[in-house]
Amino acid sequence: MDTVVAWIKTLNGLVWGPPMLILILGVGFFLTLGLRLMPLFKLGFGFKMLWQGRRAQGAGDIPPYQALMTVLSATVGTGNIAGVATAIFLGGPGALFWMWCTALVGMATKYAEAVLAMHYRETDRRGQHLGGPMYYIKLGLGQRWAWMAAAFAIFGVLAGFGIGNTVQANSVAHAVQETFGVPGWATGAVMAAFAALVLLGGIKRIGEVSSALVPLMALIYVGGGLVILVLKADQILPALQLVFVHAFSPIAATGGFAGATVAAAIQYGVARGVFSNEAGLGSAPIAHAAAQSNDPIAQGAVAMTGTFIDTLVICTVTGLVILVTGVWDSGATGAALSSQAFETALPGVGAYIVAVGLVLFAYTTTLGWSVYGERCAEYLFGERAILPFRVLWVLALPVGAVAQLDFIWLVADTLNALMALPNLVALLLLSPVVFRLSRDYFNSSASSIRAPSD
Repeated sequence: MDTVVAWIKTLNGLVWGPPMLILILGVGFFLTLGLRLMPLFKLGFGFKMLWQGRRAQGAGDIPPYQALMTVLSATVGTGNIAGVATAIFLGGPGALFWMWCTALVGMATKYAEAVLAMHYRETDRRGQHLGGPMYYIKLGLGQRWAWMAAAFAIFGVLAGFGIGNTVQANSVAHAVQETFGVPGWATGAVMAAFAALVLLGGIKRIGEVSSALVPLMALIYVGGGLVILVLKADQILPALQLVFVHAFSPIAATGGFAGATVAAAIQYGVARGVFSNEAGLGSAPIAHAAAQSNDPIAQGAVAMTGTFIDTLVICTVTGLVILVTGVWDSGATGAALSSQAFETALPGVGAYIVAVGLVLFAYTTTLGWSVYGERCAEYLFGERAILPFRVLWVLALPVGAVAQLDFIWLVADTLNALMALPNLVALLLLSPVVFRLSRDYFNSSASSIRAPSD
């Protein structure tokens, strides 16, 4: 067993090493330039499409708004609380700057993923709309690339049971036990019961629940963070100075902080940024393909707002709270560091905000990732795989709540990177399709605006 663990650690170091981080940033930067910075200039258009997407805009399974909420239910999770804290602990305050950079180019990546997912989606015999990397690889690149589509689906199913299921249940169980004294097995059983009730309704039920829970959990967590930032307003500028200075210069050891190089700030900022918003992993377009829309560009615009919300809003709140409260160099890491920061500013309340936020974030992540895993399983084995997958998904939750998950976390983290590889290759090869569809759409829109005055 030790040999297997050592081998997977080596593989993890390779797949999440500098080449992968350069590839993720490089693809995002390439797409941003190819789209002529459109994701940055058209962010307002994205939020407009999101607002209009509360109702069906065409064929599909769930409204565009619910599709984004399903994506956010999966992406807004432990990465926004524990991931940001870990990035600062390992890479220093400058890591937050590199998380922002990852998000800015990640908006173009998410946009391209959703555009391709809508453009190449299929309908199964149940009338469900299916899409995502496995479909745009198979249909967009042809049968000779089918092996890569299958590889993505295999990695997606396996990674889902780790990062999207057992790891999340374990995080909730620990948070609830430490804050409220509830044993892990009880938390796992409750999570399994609530997950089963939602999963039985398929993506439509998941979309409805996500559209209710995601705004609620954002209000609780972000609201608490904003209160702290108002109370510590005089520390915001010094905190931002720490971020920008140490994004480009090393920071010495201080307090319980071991010090960090610029390379560490970049590595952990990018890695945790990707872990948080999942831009490039290929998971989000699976849900966006189910949107009730006939417009790939509009859904792509909705998709890119998800990266903005996840990283540039929620992760930023977490990072700034850690910095303005002065606990970033205490030696704590992960969710414990975030909890310490909130509790320092809001004694008697802050720790509960983080605990409740973590519970809601992790629970909704299990719902969102169930969609991803189920769609990957259906691609590999057909519709007959759906019910067995849902049963296994529910049963895995209580197991994860009480298990020691260091090994599973390592495997899941490695599988996430392996998911990203075929997806990033497909995005590069299919980028001309994204550029052409976008150019035609926005040129047509501009022409229609100018027409009355011609």
